[in-house]
Amino acid sequence: MKPDPDICHSARLARDKRFDGRFYTAVKTTRIFCRPICPARPPLEKNVEYFATAAEAAAAGYRPCLRCRPDAAPGSPAWGLVSTTVQRALNLMRAEREAQSIEQLADRLGITSRYLRKLFAEHIGLSPLQVWQTERALFAFSLLRDTRLPVGEIAFAAGFSSLRRFNGVFKEVYQRTPTEVRRESATTKSGDGGVKPLQIYLSYRPPFDWPALLEFFGARTLPGVEQVIAAEDPEQSEYLRSFELLGQRGLMRVAHESEKGRLRVSVYGDGCGAVLYPLREKLRRLFDLDADSDEIRGHLQADPLLKNVLKSSSGVRLPGAWDPFEYTLRAILGQQISVAAATTIAGRVASRYGETFDGPEGEALLLFPGPQQLRNADFSDIGVTRTRANTLRTFVAATLNGEIDFHESDLESFCTQMTALPGIGDWTAHYTAMRGLSMPDAFPASDLGILIALGDGEDKATPKQALARAESWRPWRAYAALLLWQSLKLKPTKRSSK
Repeated sequence: MKPDPDICHSARLARDKRFDGRFYTAVKTTRIFCRPICPARPPLEKNVEYFATAAEAAAAGYRPCLRCRPDAAPGSPAWGLVSTTVQRALNLMRAEREAQSIEQLADRLGITSRYLRKLFAEHIGLSPLQVWQTERALFAFSLLRDTRLPVGEIAFAAGFSSLRRFNGVFKEVYQRTPTEVRRESATTKSGDGGVKPLQIYLSYRPPFDWPALLEFFGARTLPGVEQVIAAEDPEQSEYLRSFELLGQRGLMRVAHESEKGRLRVSVYGDGCGAVLYPLREKLRRLFDLDADSDEIRGHLQADPLLKNVLKSSSGVRLPGAWDPFEYTLRAILGQQISVAAATTIAGRVASRYGETFDGPEGEALLLFPGPQQLRNADFSDIGVTRTRANTLRTFVAATLNGEIDFHESDLESFCTQMTALPGIGDWTAHYTAMRGLSMPDAFPASDLGILIALGDGEDKATPKQALARAESWRPWRAYAALLLWQSLKLKPTKRSSK
């Protein structure tokens, strides 16, 4: 879908930050495309055309501007408007380090490669390969400018199996070689305390409530796995987490640079350059960096109750999850118990079944176990009922045999997969979809906190009444649920394990 040229014209002349990442301006005379906030002198309207995504502009033959750096723009919401099948394909492409063939990708989606190409042409205007190559070239550019990784490692991190192929695609997009870009970049500073981490930067579209996100995560951190370091100024607080991606183990430290509208991510660990792309995608979901807070606010404030909560909420974001399997297991543990109790039990799972490794300073770090590590877990020694332990074992088995697809982008399909398992109801399915898969329209209608917030005095609302009222909140029901919980000031309830 082409952006509205009248809106784009006004936004780029005003350099309106609210439109950053929502469209790109391509200049026909220079063959360069820019973000709407580019500091360069605005070109004449007759010399420009507009694109919804950087990939579309690059595929049309324009090269990215080196001043405003389209690679650093917030994720375009245009990707969220494509069909369910195309969105699933994009999720799969971004989850893998290397490109899959169109045939392999189509086979995983259960469709023909011809039909997949047709869907991409219809909804995006590009082929799957063009999307993959352009996104990876933009990512490689950010590594060339922001890190001191060797060019060969950057090619590998961006998913290219050969340096020759990387150089060819990069030059096609940027009209210069990776080595030329590296020469133009400034030297990256070293890391904390003599340890030199890799650093990447993740932009977002303000407003962005960093303190609220860290307060949310802080109440749910797993000892040894993750940590929120509180500061006197909440904006200076940081988030830490151990991780394992593609066989590489490391530690990441996330800080907020509010004046620049971005997060600074420091990554510690040998060989972690190869996992920076999937790590970046996971973090964008974890902190909901691609959300358009103004658009969500404008939609939800039509409801008087939500409007009242929004007055004290600047930049509502949907707290995501690092790993959907991990979060689903935690959601199952959280059924009908408090946040603190669920976190304690999840910590036991991590300590008893997870693996440890040495951090950058020699400290012991803990990894939350994946489905393979929990294949033979009994769960009888973590403080749950026999029925709940059986549900956990069934869930792990269903994940291993493919009954649960965490790449599923359709809400109803995912919830159907989940509720087919014994011991998992609608609340768990929707709450998992909401946070584990970052689905913006998920809505756990039977949640006690939601029913109390929507009730009249001492009388709670019913799930049926909650669903009826939530119809007007689509497609942002998950954000509405957060606001309803905030209206209770996050007061713990028997059923509410947010």
